[in-house]
Amino acid sequence: MGFTKPDFPPVDPPTFLQQPLMERLRTLALNWVENGFGTPKVIHVIYILKLLFFYILGGVVLATATSGLRFWEVSTWWDEPIVYQKAVLWTVLLECMNLAGSWGPLVGKFKPMTGGVRFWVRPGTIRLRPWRRVPFTAGDRRTWFDVALYVVLLASLALVLVMPGVATEALLAALPDNTSGLVSPSLVVVPMVLLILMGLRDKTIFLAARGEQYLPAMFFFAVLPFTDMIIALKLLIVVVWLGAGFSKFGKHFANVVPPMVSNSPAIPFKWLKRAHYRDYPRDIRPSRVGDFMAHVGGTTVEILVPLVLLFSHNRWLSLAAVAIMVVFHLFIVSTFPLAVPLEWNILFAYAAIFLFAGFPNEAGYGITDMSSGWLLAVLVAGLLFFPVLGNLRPDLVSFLPSMRQYAGNWASAVWAFAPGAEEKLNSVVRAAPNQIDQLKALGYEPDVAEVTMQQTLAWRTMHSQGRGLFSLLIKHLPDLDRRTVREAEFLCNTLIGFNFGDGHLHDEDLVNAVQRQARFEPGELVIAWVESQSAHRNYQEYKVIDAALGVIERGSWKVADAVNEQPWLPNGPIPLHVTWSRKGPDREPAA
Repeated sequence: MGFTKPDFPPVDPPTFLQQPLMERLRTLALNWVENGFGTPKVIHVIYILKLLFFYILGGVVLATATSGLRFWEVSTWWDEPIVYQKAVLWTVLLECMNLAGSWGPLVGKFKPMTGGVRFWVRPGTIRLRPWRRVPFTAGDRRTWFDVALYVVLLASLALVLVMPGVATEALLAALPDNTSGLVSPSLVVVPMVLLILMGLRDKTIFLAARGEQYLPAMFFFAVLPFTDMIIALKLLIVVVWLGAGFSKFGKHFANVVPPMVSNSPAIPFKWLKRAHYRDYPRDIRPSRVGDFMAHVGGTTVEILVPLVLLFSHNRWLSLAAVAIMVVFHLFIVSTFPLAVPLEWNILFAYAAIFLFAGFPNEAGYGITDMSSGWLLAVLVAGLLFFPVLGNLRPDLVSFLPSMRQYAGNWASAVWAFAPGAEEKLNSVVRAAPNQIDQLKALGYEPDVAEVTMQQTLAWRTMHSQGRGLFSLLIKHLPDLDRRTVREAEFLCNTLIGFNFGDGHLHDEDLVNAVQRQARFEPGELVIAWVESQSAHRNYQEYKVIDAALGVIERGSWKVADAVNEQPWLPNGPIPLHVTWSRKGPDREPAA
């Protein structure tokens, strides 16, 4: 892999692009095994510098300077409550602006590298409301009211960050020598309310802000006395860890780890990357090494270690568990997963240290030390509500509030354009052009840019739902090899400025919003879309959507059939069970 040049697949682009699609995806999937996305190392350096100097150093300087502390005296502030509070709020601000997760080239933001804020301060861009029945949220275009609400949200977060702390009786009772105080509860209420209002009008910004995790933390900052606040924050982070661990049960997650490891610049040895696959290049399903990394290094760690942290009163055992979780999150950072949740992982590594080493259970901060058993019960029930509902009814809840981060069980989609039809997206009001055009603007030849984008399709096929999605395209599109196929998660970033692996951000609502401006003809844009697997079922439910006609087919496939097949479907499409189909000549795709 070059420092400034990508590690391009060993193909001649013009000749390669004449091959059938699934043959191309086989070549690119095998290349991914050894080289990942092939990102130039300079891009990783940019991410690291952004993480170290902008997020970590910038956040520490801001938190300490506004709290009467010196940033270079780490021993004086690492366990200061206001520093942790401001670390959370700093992260929320950056996420709200899309300067943290889902930023940069690894998510298809090549030029410009920032999406979110550029879209969300621009009237006329696409707005996705979460529920149609909420009054005053009709429409799918951003108005000046939405822009003003968003700007005020950013300003309210910035205000809390720069204001000094205030002392409370509960804080001084627990920490008599504390001089920095806590963030003002009354000031925290303002961004909380604004984030909820913003989320009711545009779920994209709420999810980008990671409202499912940071909103409860802000609520605890605002309403709970100090000791209860610390215990509640412990419950919150443990629920996030346990939710992520529980979501990794099943057949999906083993397919996540090998492609993630293959994409890691921290693992230069190709033999080690290949070891995560059964029999490269003949069989690239997960090997026993891949399964071990997934379900021992992943699932087991995320369930057992947080439980130790929550219940242990042994200082050394707790510190060992803290160290394990810090290493766990740093490992994720080192792999540069395509959603690039680097800041989130750094914050959680710091949270493990702050909460469980700074305020150990045996020092009066265990769950039995909460002031009220009823309060503890209500908090646990509230924190578990969306994870439980989202795992039982994934169609009702985003995979983020469901706490299924990077578990491989995602709502996903691929978009297939008739020749030349992708250009119609240029009529959609947005702040970034098509990714293929972004790469051309960076100097890529058209064929090279196309091969680069098709690598994201190969990445999708290496995950379980990719085998089903491409089975649908093969079934519905006899002209598939001539079409331009795009990974929806990447495409979504050019349409609404953000995506974090959530297919609910590019379902029929987005398709309809795009169609109102792009005006595709029947058959010009056909989308294969699948919902996450619910915890009590062995299948996933899919839709086939024609942008001009709406949903034209519904059905399901068994997860076992998907994970047992090779990414390039050498045996043809996996079995599909059709439950409804729109009949008639008007639904036939254009040849």
